[in-house]
Amino acid sequence: MGRGDHSDDEWARLEPHLPRNVGRGGRWRCHRRVINGTLFRQRTGLPWRDLPPRFGKWQTVYDRHRRWSADGTWEGILRAVQADADADGQIDWSMVSVDSTSCRAHQHSAGARSRPPRVPGRRSKPSRHRPDEALGRSKGRLTCKIHLVGEGGRRPLAFVTTPGQWGDAPQLIPVLEEIRVPRPEGGHPRTRPDHLGGDKAYSSRRIRRYLRRRQIKHTIPEPRDQRANRQRRGSKGGRPTGFDRDIYRRRNEVERTINRLKPFRAVATRYDKRAHVFHGTVAVASIRLWLYP
Repeated sequence: MGRGDHSDDEWARLEPHLPRNVGRGGRWRCHRRVINGTLFRQRTGLPWRDLPPRFGKWQTVYDRHRRWSADGTWEGILRAVQADADADGQIDWSMVSVDSTSCRAHQHSAGARSRPPRVPGRRSKPSRHRPDEALGRSKGRLTCKIHLVGEGGRRPLAFVTTPGQWGDAPQLIPVLEEIRVPRPEGGHPRTRPDHLGGDKAYSSRRIRRYLRRRQIKHTIPEPRDQRANRQRRGSKGGRPTGFDRDIYRRRNEVERTINRLKPFRAVATRYDKRAHVFHGTVAVASIRLWLYP
């Protein structure tokens, strides 16, 4: 076992959720070696062609990562691992926090074809395809942004990727809609935390109405200009927003979650041209965080 590879305990938790061989001859061979090769690339950020020979052919590792990113396999594995953690009581639903982080996009991540990509072997678009490929410019540089919700154990519950210049507040509702932790006993997956924390960038009437409608308690500070505008309108401005400083201190948990993702160099710096492939890259890093004790 090389440095950064899955340990035997981690592999025992991951293997039951991987795609099975079907048909004559089998479709997949040596999942463990290929996934360890994917992890090696995510951790080091090296080009796919420079993968060490111990992981097999680089084309095999790349093709499987690209295919599983396109058809949603990585997302399914992530939710299955989260379901196992939830069954063991390892997810802290009492408080989740939302935040975003910008990722510098390498120059090689630009220049994707304008034609929409296809899922290998199917006549459909990837589930996470974006016409803008989640690439934008911020202060003259190519950037990508990851919006995520983290739980108390410093692990991501859900995330979305957008161009780097997009704001944080408009993405809070989409990222919360991505929380879907299946229940082992069946039924609807769990999608609603007990409490949400966020910084003042997420303070808006639309967001607060959405959280109240879903019965999610929240601790989001009100910016000074919004407070002054509310007070100026008097009774028409509505009630003051509640704010608990002790609860708000836990918002640093999502920042610590981001700090655990950024050591993966292929996440800190985006090298993937396609948005759905980069989404799969972040999913692989998230799976590792859920498996790592």
